[in-house]
Amino acid sequence: MAHQPMPARRSRRLALGAALAASALVVAACGGGDGDGGGGSVPGITDDSIKIGGHFPLTGVAAPGYSEIPLGHKAYYDFVNAEGGVNDREIEFIAKDDGYNPAKTTEVVNELVLKDQVFAVVGGLGTPTHQAVTNFLNSEGVPDLTVSSGSILWDNPEELPMTFGWQPDYESEGKIIGQYIAENMPDAKVGVFGQDDELGEDGTKGLKQFIEDQIVSEVKYVPGNTDVGPQIAELQKSGADLVVGFNVPSYTALSQLVSMKLNYKPTWFYTNVGSDPGLVGSLLEKFSEGAVKGSSPLTGIYTTSYMPESDDTDDPWTQLWQKVWDEYGDGSPLTNYKIYGMSEAYTVVDAMQRAGEDISREGIVDVFEQDGADLDGPNYVPFRYSEDRHAGIGGMKLVQLDADGSAEDKTPILKTDVGDAEIEEFTDEPGTPPESGIPGSD
Repeated sequence: MAHQPMPARRSRRLALGAALAASALVVAACGGGDGDGGGGSVPGITDDSIKIGGHFPLTGVAAPGYSEIPLGHKAYYDFVNAEGGVNDREIEFIAKDDGYNPAKTTEVVNELVLKDQVFAVVGGLGTPTHQAVTNFLNSEGVPDLTVSSGSILWDNPEELPMTFGWQPDYESEGKIIGQYIAENMPDAKVGVFGQDDELGEDGTKGLKQFIEDQIVSEVKYVPGNTDVGPQIAELQKSGADLVVGFNVPSYTALSQLVSMKLNYKPTWFYTNVGSDPGLVGSLLEKFSEGAVKGSSPLTGIYTTSYMPESDDTDDPWTQLWQKVWDEYGDGSPLTNYKIYGMSEAYTVVDAMQRAGEDISREGIVDVFEQDGADLDGPNYVPFRYSEDRHAGIGGMKLVQLDADGSAEDKTPILKTDVGDAEIEEFTDEPGTPPESGIPGSD
């Protein structure tokens, strides 16, 4: 994204000021709640606490896997609270169920802001769901941090000054996959299986920068419609011998089951959001009523990785997450989705620490814009946060899954961006967590 000229920046600050003023009026109308205390009139801040919340699909078709993300958030906040909290304030985290339904998202986010009076919304999950509430959150002046989606919609500081992405964007991921195919599989006939929203559209846009001439078929599915037989049959009919899937985990399982029934055996690429072997394996078993067991059907598929995962047991970040989960989890196994939630929570805590004792809504936005590229965490490539960019992690590597669900690197760590930005090898040494496990404490 091009650097924005200064006049536009000043205009956005005026918009932000108006949004905060509107928020103050709303809070006053609601009686101010527990927003008073050490934080003055800042909603969600008292002398002893910081209240934050998010919306997640705790039930419904998207709940498998994604419902574990808020568990990771809570475990890490409990871990931080046990060590004294953030600047002597305990973090109170509220996770509300939207069922991956935008109408429900609007309802629960209204509750978080107007009834619960959270300081910020963190980790709000899903593109269509979160898109339903960004204008509301920004008009109310509520920090909208670490959105759980790779849509480039969150990188719009002019229109959405309070909103910040977190994970790599889908377009950059599509570019990295496309470059790998162009360089290593130039004769492949490529099919695209995409979700009918920004996940599919942004990813395909990046893919086409490198292999548009190789694409023989593009099909889409609508979330909620579990019959993907026609789409997979069309891919097979087109002669596609390599399929790139921009889809969520349940549709990885559905596409695999249909392909088995059709005896269709292309090489598969699934983007990071749809490739968790443990979850997809459990879904395959469930959808097939036990006929398909384990994650072995995913053996050999290609995907991407942008931070250490649960099977990277020698990595110090995974060791930290295991320690946190052992002490503050619910006894279930550590998964990549719980790691995702803890990693987002680590970013939020780092930003709150940097915002200081007199934390405010505009102050934490300033931290993301001024210090965001230096926020610590497990990501292989730094965040792209600045005054003019609200984009998250700036790169990843491409891997291939083995039979046991572990991953073999197929590329070095790569850094890129949307548009025509080059794809470059990222050679900086990865960071390690502080000994305490809490950012800024060592």
